[in-house]
Amino acid sequence: MTESIHREKAHVLPLDSIRGIAAISVVIHHLLLMPTFLAAFPHNAWIDCAFFRSSWLLVDLFFVLSGMVMSISSVEGEFGRFSLRDFMVRRLARVYPLHVVMLAANLLFRLLRISLVMVGVVVAAPAAFEVNNSYSFLLNVFLLHSMGFIDYLSWNAPSWSISVEFYTYLAFGAVVLLAQRMRSLSLFYVLSGVIAAGSLAIIVFVLNKDSLGLQTDFGILRCFVSFFLGVLTVRAVRSLTARPSPAVQGAVQLVAMTASVVLVSMVEAYPAASFLAPLTFSVFLGSLLAFPDALLVPRMLTTRPLVWLGERSYSIYMVHALVVLFAEYFVRALGAQRIAALDSIRPGLPATLNLVVSLAAVFAVSHYTYRYVEVPGGKWLRNRLGRQAGFSSAHAPSARPIN
Repeated sequence: MTESIHREKAHVLPLDSIRGIAAISVVIHHLLLMPTFLAAFPHNAWIDCAFFRSSWLLVDLFFVLSGMVMSISSVEGEFGRFSLRDFMVRRLARVYPLHVVMLAANLLFRLLRISLVMVGVVVAAPAAFEVNNSYSFLLNVFLLHSMGFIDYLSWNAPSWSISVEFYTYLAFGAVVLLAQRMRSLSLFYVLSGVIAAGSLAIIVFVLNKDSLGLQTDFGILRCFVSFFLGVLTVRAVRSLTARPSPAVQGAVQLVAMTASVVLVSMVEAYPAASFLAPLTFSVFLGSLLAFPDALLVPRMLTTRPLVWLGERSYSIYMVHALVVLFAEYFVRALGAQRIAALDSIRPGLPATLNLVVSLAAVFAVSHYTYRYVEVPGGKWLRNRLGRQAGFSSAHAPSARPIN
């Protein structure tokens, strides 16, 4: 019997928890800055601060994490046996079931909205599909919606990052295959560095961007920078020889974590600081990988609530836009008079209640999508595609690198 050569690796729990914290921060970012909420609430929510207002930047933390995880699972110990088809099937199974379910949910919601507008229950203009049209829907189906075919966010807007990350996986796989063919692991890391540095240079010097906030406009370059820097982070961590004391390890992690929070908080006032984010995140995440037994940060990140968040981080990220959309309609239905009455009790109370209730709804929905869509859907898709000939493969010839 043949055996799949890309096994799922044991999770590094602190890294999973960081992903969960980042996902929640992105949700809070959208709840704070959604135009409907800014117009409806007289005062901002009580936790409104520069960090959450700039938490869009934590998408780059996701990219760095992905690069690290892909390097650990598909390069370390398996170089020379890499199967691009196996790898891409597993990546598709990881991201696609929930993506397509949320795409269908958004389609149903908008069909319902149009029906209610047509019968006069809801007043909205225009009543037709705007950016969420058949063309953008088809692009979403094939994960092409942030690959330059359209210049706007559509349907489940946060999935723009899934679009660019999926095709970054393909680029990563091609680099692994090339280095494997040349039997040079060093070439793999050199090419990863060239892609990361070259993509950043294009963003700054060719596109003349003043921040890293690219999405549909060459967002894949943004993903290349952070993803391949994550790949290099694993290499740097594995090259460490000195093992400082647990107290020093904890201090390094605490400083790196603080620097990450400070940097994100600075971006609102200094957008160019966002270019430092991939490197700062890499140092922090690399310190967690390098020093898993440090005294403070890893222990904080392996508490049960944070592990729960980490497991559901992808679901949290993917479902929150639709939950926020429902919250927008509820706030409109609530009306300015009731909102003002709540705000008179304490300024910011209605905005804070909206944030808390919306977060609770995101947690509830993501729990069920994780259990009944994300996990079983991924397993079904892997099994379905895995039954086809050629999915599993024995060790490739010339499996060991020459350097």
